[in-house]
Amino acid sequence: MIIECGAEASPLGASLATLVPGAIEGLVREVVVVDCGLDTAARKVADHAGCRIAGAGALPELLAGAKGDWLMLLEPGARLAPEWVEAIATHLGDVAAGAMPRAARFAPPRQGARAFAAQLFRRPGALRLGLLLPKTEALARLRPGRALADLAKGVAATRLAATIRPRPH
Repeated sequence: MIIECGAEASPLGASLATLVPGAIEGLVREVVVVDCGLDTAARKVADHAGCRIAGAGALPELLAGAKGDWLMLLEPGARLAPEWVEAIATHLGDVAAGAMPRAARFAPPRQGARAFAAQLFRRPGALRLGLLLPKTEALARLRPGRALADLAKGVAATRLAATIRPRPH
């Protein structure tokens, strides 16, 4: 699990809270917070949650040294629905059986007409729906000096059977 974060303690805490079921089931082996201007409060949240903090310039080493063969990338403030653990376990099983594409994104939440209309005029970020991808694919896509969100742009991905509530803007 990798989250790029600035001075966003409250959104980071909201995201980390939804990861607990995945840690219990063994899907989340580590959480790395990429320091993009962490303030004292955000650093404290990451530290108290047991996250490793890495510098933004260390992305190649971070990806290569990540525990596990799969990476999940999230924006701070994104909250996963309770069924996310089962959805990812199912997806990993499907990929092991040969399903393509291997990368996956969460489904957007159901929303009312007002929220839908507001979203029409907002450009969504590349990590708005999160991204699950094999570490080998992430390393192959990585370009020097690029941010985590740049890694997620243009990735062909299937939709997971779990929703994500993107961070509020």
